[in-house]
Amino acid sequence: MPLRRLLITLLLVLPSTLAAADDWKLAYDREGIRVYLNEAAGSSYQQFRGISTIQAGLHTLADLQENLRVACKWLYACAQMRLLAVEGDSTWIYLTTNLPWPTLPRDMVLQVRSERLADGTLVRHLSADPERMPEQPGLIRVRHLSGEWIMNPLGERSTEVTYQLQADPAGDVPGWLANRFVVDAPVVTLRTLRAVAERQR
Repeated sequence: MPLRRLLITLLLVLPSTLAAADDWKLAYDREGIRVYLNEAAGSSYQQFRGISTIQAGLHTLADLQENLRVACKWLYACAQMRLLAVEGDSTWIYLTTNLPWPTLPRDMVLQVRSERLADGTLVRHLSADPERMPEQPGLIRVRHLSGEWIMNPLGERSTEVTYQLQADPAGDVPGWLANRFVVDAPVVTLRTLRAVAERQR
């Protein structure tokens, strides 16, 4: 590609890339927790990114995620969580929700793929796998979900934790509840996880 065409292409592409990177808007900044919101392409529901530094080691946080009985206690709106399968670096988890009235209970099958980066960061990639098990009576199946847990060790007993998620809850979810969820979910989850983790240091 001639240099002039390459420069023109870069000028056209870079502004849209930078705009996408800047689309995250700070929605909450208290208690050592920051929550950013962003529009998700092809969805009417926003995605969130919650960030907090927790005074606990990466090993402690990983254990608290892998102990599903405990994890359901600190994960926002979790009613039940159980292991379905483990294959290589992927785990499948069945989860049901307990959301405020008038919303009907949801369930989902989460595929969690774990990845360890060169700098020691642990990333857990989240995605919905709705066909992994049959739908259950009385529950609305969440079919579209993607997100990440990113746990970056800052020291032996300090970890920066990022929780990012975008989901379509399916069914008729009131707008006020959807708007509340994208802030409450990361705030409550990170606050409770921090309290549990820091007690175990």
